[in-house]
Amino acid sequence: MKVLVTGGAGYIGSITVEQLIQAGDEVVVFDNLYQGHRAAVHPAAAFVEGDLADRAAIDALMAAHRPEAIIHFASYTLVGESMQKPFLYLGDNIRNGLNLLESATAHGVHKFILSSTANLFDDPERMPIDEDERIVPGSPYGESKRILERILYWLDRTMGLRYACLRYFNASGASAERGEDHAPEAHLIPLVLQVALGQRADIAIFGDDYPTPDGSCVRDYVHVIDLAQAHILALRALDQGSRTYNLGNGQGFSVKEVIQVAREVTGHPIPARVVARRPGDPAVLVASSDKIRRELGWSPQYADLRSIVESAWQWHLAHPRGYAE
Repeated sequence: MKVLVTGGAGYIGSITVEQLIQAGDEVVVFDNLYQGHRAAVHPAAAFVEGDLADRAAIDALMAAHRPEAIIHFASYTLVGESMQKPFLYLGDNIRNGLNLLESATAHGVHKFILSSTANLFDDPERMPIDEDERIVPGSPYGESKRILERILYWLDRTMGLRYACLRYFNASGASAERGEDHAPEAHLIPLVLQVALGQRADIAIFGDDYPTPDGSCVRDYVHVIDLAQAHILALRALDQGSRTYNLGNGQGFSVKEVIQVAREVTGHPIPARVVARRPGDPAVLVASSDKIRRELGWSPQYADLRSIVESAWQWHLAHPRGYAE
């Protein structure tokens, strides 16, 4: 299958491209390199630099490459930034998504995977969080994904566009060739590993008085290769209809657990300091992935925290300056 991957030079996108190519698919990457890296794009993928704000560029891409399916990662993704710049997220994320969808339907693309988010569930009533949980977006970023999900629902009903919305939690880990390189970095595991690499003095723990076993927040960490495989499984299943899945390990790990495992994996002490809680941080966020396991046979191959941290550490050791190397 020929698959267009928007944001395919980013962290999750580049590893999904890698996995698609290993599965025998033909891949075209469309990325403006705002957060992505040209060096992260698999050499077997066609690469087109461009922006989803440019409808003419998208139409030219569609006409030249004629994809059969789209996996849409390209987005502004920082929850905190979205609270400070709501128009960027409620504007650009949605407008750019509409540009892509309008062009896709005009060029006969009938399969679409949306990279959605667990930020749809700011106030869950039960844990772990399944697909029937009420949706209360936690930020303009989460709201932008929710709106795109609703747009896809109506395009399925009116135009026959088959879609899958994949709502996932903390993507983490690395493949042998590709890993996580953000500027600035905001995710726990790479921040902890920067301390081990001597690039940061310590790691901050935002509150240690939560109602959890060790007082620190608990989150669901999912290996990025497992996420990529879920995208591929969902893509193959679209002939049987549209679908929505939550993706997670189904178990949570605390901030303190992540730091301790990183100490063991790296052999470095990794100093930590407790600071004030961040506003809006829930004590626990853990996903139920029972539905995708049952329907598509998805099963995380790297479900234990040590495997996740070890894969990230090996990539960061080989790329201490990220893709700038």
